[in-house]
Amino acid sequence: MKTTVELPEALLNRARRLAAREGTTIRALVEESLRRVLAEREREPRFKLKPVTFKGDGLSPEIRKGDWGAIRDQIYEGRGT
Repeated sequence: MKTTVELPEALLNRARRLAAREGTTIRALVEESLRRVLAEREREPRFKLKPVTFKGDGLSPEIRKGDWGAIRDQIYEGRGT
């Protein structure tokens, strides 16, 4: 089937150079590219995270400020010396 596709000139020139270098055609490059994009986008995600929420008041004030020292201290609180 034939169709017309408008491409930016710079992109088309890059495709022409690549096709010449590889001894192939623009058509073959377009077909290969479309197959790859379709395969990638049609693939089902391997897993999906479930939304998880917790009851409470949100982040503690130290964490909310984004103070990494305070965050590290809370992570390691009660562990080691």
